[in-house]
Amino acid sequence: MANPYRGSGPLRSREGLTPRPAVGSDEIQLRIDPMHADLDEQITGLHGKIKQLKGVALEIESEAKFQNDFIGQLQMTLIKVQAGVKNNIRRMDKKIFRQGSNHVYHVILFALLCFLVVYLLSKFSRR
Repeated sequence: MANPYRGSGPLRSREGLTPRPAVGSDEIQLRIDPMHADLDEQITGLHGKIKQLKGVALEIESEAKFQNDFIGQLQMTLIKVQAGVKNNIRRMDKKIFRQGSNHVYHVILFALLCFLVVYLLSKFSRR
């Protein structure tokens, strides 16, 4: 099978590069076809896009670090709040337990007083 990049003249590649035989040495010189001369512009454009992507990746990394720090602070605050709530509930339970019996007596006395008032009103209203 014949080489598709070999014409009647010098060797040709798909990218438009043509090797020129150097006289008396093992080096190959390359010449770029003007049709593919925009490769440098494309490479420069790709280089710019890679720089842009690197910047975006660095921004994402810094944002992720900031959010991780924020979540850590939020967790610490939540732990402190939970400890405070537990302490307050414990104190309230102790106070209710100490003074709870007095409250029960007050409720019972109030109920008896209400019953007495309703009884007396019903007795005097019949007359």
